[in-house]
Amino acid sequence: MARAPLLQLSGISLTFGGNPIFDALDLVVQPGDRVALVGRNGSGKSTLMKVMAGLSEADTGVRVVAPGAHVGYMEQDPDLSGFLTLGDYASSCLPDDEFYKVPMVAEGLKFNPETLVANASGGERRRAALAKLMAEAPELMLLDEPTNHLDIQAIEWLEAELSTTRTAFVLISHDRAFLRALTKATLWIDRGQIRRRESGFDGFEEWRETVWAEEDDARHKLDRKIKAEAKWAVEGISARRKRNQGRVRALAALRDERSSQIRRQGTAALELDSGTTSGKRVIEAKGLVKIFGDKTIVDGFDLRVLRGDRVAFVGPNGVGKTTLLKMLTGEIAPDQGSVTLGTNLEIAVFDQARAQLDPEATLWDSLTNDPSMRVSGASDQVMVRGTPKHVVAYLKDFLFDERQARAPVKSLSGGEKARLLLARLMAQPSNLLIMDEPTNDLDVETLDLLQDILGDYDGTVLLVSHDRDFIDRIATSTVALEGKGRVTAYPGGWSDYVRQRVITADTETFDNVAKPVAVASAAAQPVVRRTDSLSFTEKKRLEDLPAVIGKLEAEISKLSEFLADPEMFTKEPAKFRRATEVMAERQEALNKAESDWLALEERAAS
Repeated sequence: MARAPLLQLSGISLTFGGNPIFDALDLVVQPGDRVALVGRNGSGKSTLMKVMAGLSEADTGVRVVAPGAHVGYMEQDPDLSGFLTLGDYASSCLPDDEFYKVPMVAEGLKFNPETLVANASGGERRRAALAKLMAEAPELMLLDEPTNHLDIQAIEWLEAELSTTRTAFVLISHDRAFLRALTKATLWIDRGQIRRRESGFDGFEEWRETVWAEEDDARHKLDRKIKAEAKWAVEGISARRKRNQGRVRALAALRDERSSQIRRQGTAALELDSGTTSGKRVIEAKGLVKIFGDKTIVDGFDLRVLRGDRVAFVGPNGVGKTTLLKMLTGEIAPDQGSVTLGTNLEIAVFDQARAQLDPEATLWDSLTNDPSMRVSGASDQVMVRGTPKHVVAYLKDFLFDERQARAPVKSLSGGEKARLLLARLMAQPSNLLIMDEPTNDLDVETLDLLQDILGDYDGTVLLVSHDRDFIDRIATSTVALEGKGRVTAYPGGWSDYVRQRVITADTETFDNVAKPVAVASAAAQPVVRRTDSLSFTEKKRLEDLPAVIGKLEAEISKLSEFLADPEMFTKEPAKFRRATEVMAERQEALNKAESDWLALEERAAS
């Protein structure tokens, strides 16, 4: 017997300001569904989720919820008025005997329930809203960008919780790794219509491209048919005194069909100009120490950043990633140690707090009043990489329409604010990009394009992100801030970091992320003799080193094959240069791993 759906929307239509958001939309969510809700920024994902939650009313259509079912919605901007602490808010809908759930969820999401609402940051408020929903455990959870403001450890915790829940959920997220791990069906909003695919997010992009290709083919056939019928209509005037009026009406219908088709929105015209070439050495940091009160941010950290490097900084919220970035760029002085910046640096900054944007200013003023973009004597133009351009034309490059040009920044969605920041960032030449959480709220297509242009960018990138997939695609090295001043640089992206990191007994952060991979690697190796002459940490290091050495040797072998091509240097000099640098890094890491293994093995045998 078929199960009754938890939620059903039938014939939903909704219009804002004369523009249809949805038209005759139908949607069904079944018990146990794990659904990714995807679509471009501005396509109506959050609006649809509010309709599903019963918080927004459609112009037409019906919303039906199964009897006795509770639909829970994670608010992006929760109203905490009337509550003293975040814990009071998170437990407000729980019976007294279930209050214990809030501290458990709060520990996983890493916020303090005792934090006063008056003192809570926007990120803490969102985590409290997520904790409220997780603790209530409704039959259907609607999650709108739940990973925003979460660090990777909290994302991993949330991922584990959702992977084991029996509750159905619909999920909006820009985090590909999160979507791939959790979803088993996909709802795609595209130009007011919704399509469902009974498969998770993995494979969505291939499906989307197939649908678009079929659509383009059908449009091309329709255009050819209209052209042929129009030719008949013109030629028929001279060939016959009385034309087939039915065929003429059919031609008019074809033209109406063609004109009613909504064209796909293009992609943002993202482009970076690397400007003048910086010196080969971009940043040289030696012996950095920084302490705030009783909290040590870094303790004796060294780092060399060369031209063309893409360095990702990862770690829990509040561990000091942004502080370290500011030390490396000279904005904050270290307590000890030194930072030497290279020559000819032109620095551009993407700020996660969106502090560069005045919420009351219009999009027009946000660009024309920027000193780096101002064109003398022209209030309607901006300087874009050395060339004047009309402000509206430049905004259109980033998918804003003419009506939005005079709208205030505060009216924009999170993704639109991120695009506006990218517009300002990319108008100026730079050879060192500082990108602090650039992926928040961006849709998949814009993320793809951002990854592509960063891959082609000749300059250097320092990146703070909690998006594991984005780090894997971009980073050539990963700097992990692991607490208590411990900061370590690893070659490669997030996945490489997880594989390489050695678990120590006193590590307080990232344990849940690294442990399964490290244990699996160790289990595949011969058991190493363990004696009382080694500490626990040293024994663990000795167990893990064979796997680390094997991985490094395999990578060096692949790089050697790549560099052995005699034509590679002339065909692709940039790839050849980068492969040579990575080869040197891997060889240095291998030498150190082998030396450590020999030293520990000798001590174990003594």
